[in-house]
Amino acid sequence: MLEEEHGAMGADGLAGSAPERGGGWAEAALEPVRWVRMLCRELGATFVAGVVLVYGLNQGFAGSFFRVASDYYWKDVQRVQPATVQFLSIFFHVPWVLKPLWGVMTDVFPVRGYRRRPYFVFSGMLGMFSTAILASVGLSVTSAVVCFVGISTAVAIADVTIDACIAKNSIDKPALAPDMQSLCAFSSSLGALIGYATSGMFVHHLGAQGALGVMALPPTMLVFLGFYIYELKMYQHNMKEKVLNKVTVAVKGMVQTIKYPVVWKPSLYMFLSLALSISTHEGQFYWYTNKEPPNPGFSQEFVGMVHAVGAVASMVGVLIYHKNLKDYPFRSILFFAQLLHGASGLLDLTFVLRWNLALGVPDAVFVTLEECVSRVVGRVRLMPMMVLSTKLCPPGAEGTFFALLMCIDSLGMLVAKTGGAFVLRALHVTRTDFSNLWLAVLLRNLLRLSALGAIFLVPTADQTDVLLPQDLLSSGSPAAAAGDEEERLLQLGKLTSHTDDDV
Repeated sequence: MLEEEHGAMGADGLAGSAPERGGGWAEAALEPVRWVRMLCRELGATFVAGVVLVYGLNQGFAGSFFRVASDYYWKDVQRVQPATVQFLSIFFHVPWVLKPLWGVMTDVFPVRGYRRRPYFVFSGMLGMFSTAILASVGLSVTSAVVCFVGISTAVAIADVTIDACIAKNSIDKPALAPDMQSLCAFSSSLGALIGYATSGMFVHHLGAQGALGVMALPPTMLVFLGFYIYELKMYQHNMKEKVLNKVTVAVKGMVQTIKYPVVWKPSLYMFLSLALSISTHEGQFYWYTNKEPPNPGFSQEFVGMVHAVGAVASMVGVLIYHKNLKDYPFRSILFFAQLLHGASGLLDLTFVLRWNLALGVPDAVFVTLEECVSRVVGRVRLMPMMVLSTKLCPPGAEGTFFALLMCIDSLGMLVAKTGGAFVLRALHVTRTDFSNLWLAVLLRNLLRLSALGAIFLVPTADQTDVLLPQDLLSSGSPAAAAGDEEERLLQLGKLTSHTDDDV
């Protein structure tokens, strides 16, 4: 109920075999280390480091810290109604809807001959500037929204580059696609654990506005990453004509690819699955932090702690997927994950109606249990969808097309936010009136279950199978023509001298 997120851990190369007799806990403890070394060996240490920086620090830590601090910022500093906050949060998703634009920019618009370095620096500077203003100046609601959008844009641009690398590696080494999503999710969840564990304390001691200043650290690291990245400079004649031609080819490639049923059908399912899960988060947040009985009246520290426990549960969800579920067909795992997603929402309903007290379960215990269940189910539901997305990207245009798929997902979440805002306003859920909140939660759960009607759109293939038809995989396809071999040259400077030799 304290709400959802994104990410992953995995692989056949974890250590090659189960712990030998007598190895015991030492063998089990070394298994993740061997897994990371295997990923470094197969995919490159630079790739692993990039995932940890972008997913772990900028999405995991910053995203979780932002979530808690921003909720209190709107509630205590700007003092707006929950439905209004729900509407305003739509703008925070706009940069993620624009991911195809960022993908095209980083793919075909080099700056001074560089494709990646300037965009890391730009996104980091944008995030630092937006965070500094937000944390140090009293702002109107409109100005605050602009700053929040700036922070979201910075993370989205950095995310595009690493997503392109993930999609490319998923095509080149399909058997490792679940492992790459596991690496993303585990990094994200670990970062989220740290962010949630510290956010409540900072909000309590610095206030919501002051706490937002801590978020300057992740974009600062993006600036450092931009200067540290090693990338070969391109020297090309007629750059303008070539750029325009590549944009045209990239767009044609996306249009051609999305027309294939094997691509648009699962894309439609993922959109419906996200859009039908309308968000009632703001109404629930205002309710469980309201100090007037019979509301729970949770403190800032407790809210952060519950989210931190949820981040641990999210990592458990990663392990469950990695150990037990990555070999199941897409349709089977997504069916049961969506079913559990709808059923787990009944815990929210039980909490809002205060039935947990009738059962003798204290609020603190129940909400912690509910958060753990929702995070495990949410992670198990999300990871196969991310693996499926990487499987739908044509060679040569991985970054642009994966950004398109993530844009579709972001549109689904934007629709969910919008729908939740309308529901909260229609049911008159305000800062002090929560009498109809249970109806909003009930409607949300029913809509989640209704998404099962579209499960036939998901392929029955295994998660390691190649899904695209051969003509899309051929080098002569428009999508492949949109690529450029120089895109493969992105490396993390000094780390490149320590790749295979150190592993």
